[in-house]
Amino acid sequence: MAMASSRNGAVRGSMRPSSGSNLRSSSFKSRIPSSAPAPRRSSTSASLGDNGVPGRVRVAVRLRPRNADESVADADFADCVELQPELKRLKLRKNNWDTETYEFDEVLTEAASQKRVYEVVAKPVVESVLEGYNGTVMAYGQTGTGKTFTLGRLGDEDTAARGIMVRSMEDIIAATSLDTDSVSVSYLQLYMETIQDLLDPSNDNIAIVEDPKTGDVSLPGATHVEIRNQQNFLELLQLGETHRVAANTKLNTESSRSHAILMVHVKRSVVDNEDPVSNEMDNSSHFVRPSKPLVRRSKLVLVDLAGSERVHKSGSEGHMLEEAKSINLSLSALGKCINAIAENSPHVPLRDSKLTRLLRDSFGGTARTSLIVTIGPSPRHRGETTSTILFGQRAMKVENMLKIKEEFDYKSLSKKLEVQLDKVIAENERQLKAFDDDVERINRQAQNRISEVEKSFAEALEKEKLKCQMEYMESVKKLEEKLISSQRNHENGKRNGEVNGVITASEFTRLKESLENEIRLRKTAEEEVSKVKSQSTLKTRSGEGEDAGISRLQKLLEDEALQKKKLEEEVTILRSQLVQLTFEADQMRRCLDRGAPGNSFSGTDSLPSRHSQARESVNGQKAPFATLCEQVGLQKILQLLESDDANIRIHAVKVVANLAAEEANQEKIVEAGGLTSLLMLLRSYEDETVRRVAAGALANLAMNEVSQQLIVDQGGISLLSLTAADAEDPQTLRMVAGAIANLCGNDKLQARLWSDGGIKALLGMVRCGHPDVLAQVARGIANFAKCESRATTQGVKSGRSLLIEDGALPWIVQHANDEAAPIRRHIELALCHLAQHEVNAKEMISGGALWELVRISKECSREDIRSLAHRTLSSSPVFRSEIRRLGIQF
Repeated sequence: MAMASSRNGAVRGSMRPSSGSNLRSSSFKSRIPSSAPAPRRSSTSASLGDNGVPGRVRVAVRLRPRNADESVADADFADCVELQPELKRLKLRKNNWDTETYEFDEVLTEAASQKRVYEVVAKPVVESVLEGYNGTVMAYGQTGTGKTFTLGRLGDEDTAARGIMVRSMEDIIAATSLDTDSVSVSYLQLYMETIQDLLDPSNDNIAIVEDPKTGDVSLPGATHVEIRNQQNFLELLQLGETHRVAANTKLNTESSRSHAILMVHVKRSVVDNEDPVSNEMDNSSHFVRPSKPLVRRSKLVLVDLAGSERVHKSGSEGHMLEEAKSINLSLSALGKCINAIAENSPHVPLRDSKLTRLLRDSFGGTARTSLIVTIGPSPRHRGETTSTILFGQRAMKVENMLKIKEEFDYKSLSKKLEVQLDKVIAENERQLKAFDDDVERINRQAQNRISEVEKSFAEALEKEKLKCQMEYMESVKKLEEKLISSQRNHENGKRNGEVNGVITASEFTRLKESLENEIRLRKTAEEEVSKVKSQSTLKTRSGEGEDAGISRLQKLLEDEALQKKKLEEEVTILRSQLVQLTFEADQMRRCLDRGAPGNSFSGTDSLPSRHSQARESVNGQKAPFATLCEQVGLQKILQLLESDDANIRIHAVKVVANLAAEEANQEKIVEAGGLTSLLMLLRSYEDETVRRVAAGALANLAMNEVSQQLIVDQGGISLLSLTAADAEDPQTLRMVAGAIANLCGNDKLQARLWSDGGIKALLGMVRCGHPDVLAQVARGIANFAKCESRATTQGVKSGRSLLIEDGALPWIVQHANDEAAPIRRHIELALCHLAQHEVNAKEMISGGALWELVRISKECSREDIRSLAHRTLSSSPVFRSEIRRLGIQF
């Protein structure tokens, strides 16, 4: 492989490694030399964050082999440098007996291949760029020492001669995907302090734009070309090289007269996975939260600096002399900035040159930076070689703070959520269809069974009717025969008596008794016939019939009626489950569309509020629970609360809780006895789910003033207090606290709430520590304090606050500046209402509430609360006196 002194042109000297060499490729990131301290420096870049990773500038030195001119001119002289690559050291000969030793991160001999140079210098930076960090690879050295060969060689004829630019792009293209990632490049040159576009020569004065907030530097006027393959990139490099300014000097036949800057912009899509979340409403429904798509934007800057030169050696004159001055000034400005950063100077002269402004992120910024300094062996250029080595030594002292630049890909996340929502809706529709089919099948089977039973019962009843009629006819016939026989015997006896002329008294008595007996028997038979007729006509089920078959039929009919009742209960449960699934799907869609949950307490533990959340569907149809109430009937749903089946009872109380979330249903539930049933559940059952959902339903009913009075009259405050003392589940405590908080907003219930232990129960629930529970406690305290303030102003109440009586003030002061906004807002309101009455002032001052009131009057984010606190402090003589005594500026 030949080492070129010009860009991709003719070679002078050789860098071909010996056939027997076996160089070990070491990582350019792995070793920090002990002689190269890297003091920590605060970054000058405004884009640094707390999560930065320290990363020192890595420096490698590469020795160019002697070229033909040096081999002839310096034949009698030894090289001015001696390399010790295994120790990563370089010895610089001052003269024949004196040397100086320097250590670098990597020492590359004249035999080092282009591949090895890339792997130890640039590959770690490229890998960091693919991970989301910014990166810089820069070549620095005297004119003709091989900077362009190392960095920008295309390798058209010999692929092994490819430089860092070509190899970097190969790795970037191989690691990115055309579908999800994008790679674009800009190719520029800094010529005579003017930034020019090598891909568009007409764009010859590009402005540098700095972000005033972050300090990031950008070139919005530069041409950006998206790279799809390696061949496309090589064509762009060739185009840029043809436009780069070069000239023939004594040191180099084609010397670069400008700094070449290749910027590679990489945008990669990554995925942050999350665990699936189970829906609390129904364990059978499983909603997988989609992974978070992230976009990482990074930039790789490859800088081929123009070589430093001395005019008397390069022979520059005229316009070339002006070019040399500009090059040396920009390199001098870069050296000053590196010195200032390395010495931790308070001022870094970044604005002395456009080169330093473009590289502000590379030295002391957020980029991972690698510097390769190139030197020649000739002792004639010992001064330039020494200057280059010292530049690299200073650069090793610069430490950057690396930072990944990533942001959420909201568009991709929105598309994924839409796809998942469509799947959930389709699955819900399939489940609804299957459910409707099952309900229809069950109804059809039930109707068939009922029809069969009714038909068999009618047939059996008709047979029994015919049998009874036959028996009745036979009985009547026998009685008539007996009657006729009796009458005939009586007539015969009368004739015989007339003939004989004598009828004894005993015979007359016997005949009379026989006639009465016959009449009684006939009457009894007629009653039996009437009884049979009545039984046949009314289809009685009393079981008093004469035949045992009627009893069996009646029992069979009762069993069928019981079975029908059970089927009706099952249909009711299935319908409620269907409504529950529909409600879940609607609620899920609203959460995804608007990002906010419902506001009422329900069977799924949603947050409490006085406003129902979108109870009508988009097309104007009724809400699913209202439809269920019309189809099944509120009374039947309330009857299921007393079911022996625990699952049916739990499901029924969830349905009642969701119905109670609508203001239109609250009065109906109370009139139908639902309030009494909910209080009975809260009193009788220890099941945590039943108690939680029942408390949520009571919280919804407690939004209505009439319902509030009924809850208090039926001992609801005591029941809620007992539940608060026994429960440990945060959701149950949140429901109970919400119910009591709603009751605290009624002016007429203040004394009853306090006497029944409602306030103490509210304060007792702070033991949970859950933010949602504390928010409800704070809301209840704010409501109670507001009602107290109103009652005191109206003259209804006197004396200090009942909240202070129950010891609520320390907790109020402790959470007056809570991090959670809902808790803080309610506590601030409570403090303002408590402070409006002089009787509370002294205890509030001794309890530390005055300082919080002063803070609220100055720092509260809400204007109305801030004004209320200021007005309260200004109107209270006690507070004003204490503020003057403490010297508080108010």
